[in-house]
Amino acid sequence: MRRWSPPSCSVIGLCLALVEIPTARAVVAAPDGSATGVGRVESSVVKVFSTVRRPDPLKPWNKQSADERSGSGVIIEGKRILTNAHVVLYASQVQVQAYQAGDKVSASVEAVAPGIDLAVLKLDDDKLFATHPPLGRAPGLPDVKDAVMAYGYPAGGSNLSITKGIVSRIEFTSYNHPVQGLRVQIDAAINPGNSGGPAVVGDKMIGLAFSSLGGAQNIGYIIPNEEIDLFLKDIADGRYDGKPAMFEDLQTLENPALRAFLKLGPDVQGTVVHEPFVRTGPSPLRPWDVITRIGDEPIDDQGMVQIGPNLRIHFPYLVQHLARNGKVPLTVFRAGKTLQVQLPVSPSFPMLVPDREGAYPPYFIYGPLVFSNGSGELIRSGMRGYGSMAGALSSPLYTRMTDAPVFAGEELVTVPSPFFPHKLVKGYGSPAGGVVKTVNGIPIKNLKHLVEVLRDARQEFVTFAFAQKGGETLVFSRKEIEGATEEILNDNGIRSQGSPELMAIWNAKPRK
Repeated sequence: MRRWSPPSCSVIGLCLALVEIPTARAVVAAPDGSATGVGRVESSVVKVFSTVRRPDPLKPWNKQSADERSGSGVIIEGKRILTNAHVVLYASQVQVQAYQAGDKVSASVEAVAPGIDLAVLKLDDDKLFATHPPLGRAPGLPDVKDAVMAYGYPAGGSNLSITKGIVSRIEFTSYNHPVQGLRVQIDAAINPGNSGGPAVVGDKMIGLAFSSLGGAQNIGYIIPNEEIDLFLKDIADGRYDGKPAMFEDLQTLENPALRAFLKLGPDVQGTVVHEPFVRTGPSPLRPWDVITRIGDEPIDDQGMVQIGPNLRIHFPYLVQHLARNGKVPLTVFRAGKTLQVQLPVSPSFPMLVPDREGAYPPYFIYGPLVFSNGSGELIRSGMRGYGSMAGALSSPLYTRMTDAPVFAGEELVTVPSPFFPHKLVKGYGSPAGGVVKTVNGIPIKNLKHLVEVLRDARQEFVTFAFAQKGGETLVFSRKEIEGATEEILNDNGIRSQGSPELMAIWNAKPRK
């Protein structure tokens, strides 16, 4: 499953004609409050500045150096600004500059959804909205070949840029795992800095620019209004819950031998269930079921449904429209019979090694060791300092990366960094990348459990055994390692032994 790089990570070098807008134009408000009149679109586009401090997966007690970045945004109803999540994720400061304005206005992130790459900003001072109305959104999807204009503030200049192209493709595909959604491809140039800017057909927004295909010319992607509206509806209660989805493994029904094996007549079309999804509970589906309809819509042998006269799309797209009370209606052909089932759907895809999605990693320091929990970011960091390739490949971080937790609360507890320098580690190899199996012979369930075990230890020695091949069992004097912790924190300029939730556990029971 390929993750599409956001514009800030795309390969630069595409030729982009900039259309500068040197003078302001008259803008009035339509009856619904949206911008109308000459210059209506330009007036609704803003530049977003953020100071980002991302976590350091290898040093979880620390944050990376501040990164100044900029993107685009668009004014929407409710005196809010819509932009991409990746523009403001981990931002310690956000500012917004309106079209043709000199001043920047401080803003805060009101809601963020990294999976679908959307975020809403709220301004500290909303005077800007008196002269910059929201941009109206077009109902429904655009048509392929519609002329489209992409507005934003890409690299290469400070004024508003406009590029022109057409809508070239509409798909239901992956965003950031496990989220899927509609995605519109356009051939108007989208470059770093365009992220969060509106794509417009006529004078109505059809979506938000968020990505380009690195290494290709003029292949850009926008998040269509349908996904934006679902996001805004979701956050109306002040919380983002996520999109319901089905995660079954499926296969097409095109092969004649497969059809013969399943004893299907020519009138049966649909998609075959390879493996039901049971991570969040039991499923009414079985292997070899043929899903023939979702709701009232027939599914063809490629797993597609017809949406309007000119668009075929993968049938899971309809889940976000048909789901009610966490279930979606399916028609299934099984063993010669047609069945109606209610399939549970959920935004949740439990994984033992998940991404952090905007959260900073928890950590706990015990003498020369630092502990955290496994994450996708930690794996993508390359795990520098691993003792051996065999150890890396046998680590549960890799072998169980996409597994479901075996029990509620299961985490992989890792040592993300080499030892802090200290005489206690004499003769030991680097534990970096290790996954803790036991402490004093006690199997470790998660990071909180590790802190509890260390807090309650009374033995003379404390031992750490690791799960991967080639790892050493580390043995320390308990009094010496606990006594060295404060010294190590001071030597390395670390203010706290652990993140707040872990320190609450560490200090919960008086030490004897």
